[in-house]
Amino acid sequence: MSARAIRYAIHLRPTRAWLLAGLALLAPSRVLAHCDTLDGPVVKDARAALEAGDVTPVLKWVEVDKEPEVREAFRHALAVRALGPDARALADRFFFETLVRVHREGEGAPYTGLKPAGTPVDPAVAGTDKALETGDIDSLVRAIAAAADQGLRTRFARAAETRRHADESVEKGRSYVAAYVDLAHYAERLLQTAAAPAAAHDGSPAPAHAEGHVH
Repeated sequence: MSARAIRYAIHLRPTRAWLLAGLALLAPSRVLAHCDTLDGPVVKDARAALEAGDVTPVLKWVEVDKEPEVREAFRHALAVRALGPDARALADRFFFETLVRVHREGEGAPYTGLKPAGTPVDPAVAGTDKALETGDIDSLVRAIAAAADQGLRTRFARAAETRRHADESVEKGRSYVAAYVDLAHYAERLLQTAAAPAAAHDGSPAPAHAEGHVH
């Protein structure tokens, strides 16, 4: 990463820094999504599908090649639900688990079972859901920009302070290098994530030129 790029990242305006941090927080490796919780969006759609007897609402959560498995699980669940209250609860649970497992596989994420309702959710994910529900992105932008701004400033302060003493000893020089690398990599991650193209409507990465960036 060039010194110019680092300086650019450090001196980003707060709002811009905010957006970059949000994008980094929402990167797949960082997200603690709630698609595997009983009050998450996947199970919410599954409940609606079972009540309506129509699997269509949940198919958007799975890859095309996994659709037959979900349809088969749905068919079995509907048949078992008709046997009584206890069977209904078991059938619903079976379908929820099948759907969430298949959805997670499509994301390349491990399935570790359904989490109870009320399970803590990453603030970025919760903020995303709220923004989509209300149609207002401003609160999410402010929260994420503040986190990015703080992250850059904290690392910059540490690097600047250790740099002043870097030539006093090898040990202090290494402390500076560690702080510098942490700052540079943090800024680099933010910028690279911001430059990444948005996903296309089919879930695949959009062409780089569509966003004006080279990935």
